[in-house]
Formats: sequence, structure tokens, C-alpha cells
Amino acid sequence: MLGNLTGESFLIAISGIVIVFIMLAVLCAFIPLISRCVQMVESRGRKAAPAKSVAPAAPAPQAAPEPAGGTYGGEVMLIDVDEKTAACIMAIVSHETGIPLSELIFKKIKAL
Repeated sequence: MLGNLTGESFLIAISGIVIVFIMLAVLCAFIPLISRCVQMVESRGRKAAPAKSVAPAAPAPQAAPEPAGGTYGGEVMLIDVDEKTAACIMAIVSHETGIPLSELIFKKIKAL
């Protein structure tokens, strides 16, 4: 009786492992399919968006506005931040906001 129980347990365990691997294979095929569908929807959205909303072009800014406290000398106060990290932060802010680095004014960068 004990030998039969062990054989059944072994078959149940093997069938469970086989089912898990089959499901993993299905997911492996399903994920790229979903990715392609999402990319197609996004590309259609990008192509359709400019056609729907046509806005007049904004005039280019003439000069960067001066800060309220008078003319700014261009010095950046770094508090617990080295120059390389500060340069990376400035580049990231410029990239994420879409504002050219020459138009941004940084007065102080402080590590939190």
C-alpha cells in the first residue's frame, strides 16, 4: 500500500510540474503579443493626435527673464552635493521639463 501511495504522489507532482511549465510557455508567447498590440495602439495614438489638434506655433522666447531679486550672477550654491552630481541633476531637470539648459536658472542644489 505504501509503494502505491508513493507512486501516486510522484505522478501528481510530475503532472503539477508539467502544468506549470506549460503555463510558463503560454505566458512566454503571450507577453510579446501583448507588447506588440500596445505598441500599435500607441503609434496610432501618436499619429492621430497631431491631426486632431492643430495649435498655432508659440513665439520663441526673446530672453530669459531676470529673477525677482535683481540680476543673477550665475553662481549655484551646492549644499552637500558634489559638482558632478549637480551637473547630472541640472541635465535631468532640463531633459524632463523640455526647457533648454541655457534658459534654466539654478540658485541652490541641496541634498535631502
